Amino acid sequence: MKTNAPGRNPRARKIAAKEPMVDLPFGESVGYQIRATHRLLQRYLQMKIEPYGVTPGIWYFLRALWTEDGLTQKELSDRIGTSEPTTLIAIKYMSAHGLVSRVRNKTDRRKLHVWLTPKGMALKNELIPLARQVVGVAAETLSATEVRRLLKSLGEIQKNLSAAINTPEASPRRSAGE
Repeated sequence: MKTNAPGRNPRARKIAAKEPMVDLPFGESVGYQIRATHRLLQRYLQMKIEPYGVTPGIWYFLRALWTEDGLTQKELSDRIGTSEPTTLIAIKYMSAHGLVSRVRNKTDRRKLHVWLTPKGMALKNELIPLARQVVGVAAETLSATEVRRLLKSLGEIQKNLSAAINTPEASPRRSAGE
């Protein structure tokens, strides 16, 4: 059996030598570094909040509701960046655990508002300090100026990517024959 792998086939080695080197080392990849950092932050946060019966997925919904209670399912989806079916699953979980209640809108019965229960609201005083600890550990070797710079840079990256996603050029191009 013939192979085109450069190590075994002299012709393939010759072709590979003519092709430009394409590589993106992890140490130079902003995307990889953000993902690796996010995974570590998520894992450490999970260790802190899990004893309270809160999963990392539910954490984001609670954070949004602590900021703005009474959001509709759609508004909550938009704030978190999840699909409405995913949000509905989270709402059902939080409702079953006594963290939220669901109330139909009086003027538009299609809308479902999500309100924190006293139990859900009380978790804020328990969990926000834990989240601050996680962030504190993550940034303990950075100065306040470096943290501000990092947050500003991450905001710029988010802005750049949002702009790129929302431009017509962002969609994959197809050739006329496809």
